Amino acid sequence: MISRRAFVAGLGLAPFATTAWAGQQFEIELTEAEWRERLTPAQFAILRDHATERAYTNEHLGERSALLNEERAGTYTCAGCDLPIYRSETKYDSRTGWPSFWDAIEGAVGTKDDYRLLFIRRTEVHCARCGGHLGHIFEDGPAPTGLRHCINGLAMNFIPD
Repeated sequence: MISRRAFVAGLGLAPFATTAWAGQQFEIELTEAEWRERLTPAQFAILRDHATERAYTNEHLGERSALLNEERAGTYTCAGCDLPIYRSETKYDSRTGWPSFWDAIEGAVGTKDDYRLLFIRRTEVHCARCGGHLGHIFEDGPAPTGLRHCINGLAMNFIPD
């Protein structure tokens, strides 16, 4: 079966399929081998290759995250570099099947336009320290921001207060 990346590249749309954050440098930059050593296979696929967990299961490549149903007070950190990225006070049940937050910790995430769904613009969210792909931001969230940070559970760790 042909991969989505190969299909898009074959259409001459390779610039839209890239996994790089063009020209952006991060505090933590590792080689592919170093990332593979640090992360599980599913975490690598999500954080470095922009994969997505299946909705409501938070499962990818046989690995599962329990963070969709996490209700304790605490901090969600990037699974790639441990940067605190979300607080439990901003988490809510969006009924979309992924952990959702209405805001990130200030300065913890960055965004860029994502056209991987062929000409449909989405806002991709990544860790500000290591560039790891976390998920996407949509404009259908609750007050006070009106945003839904739809985040892969396997892209995060949780530290209870």
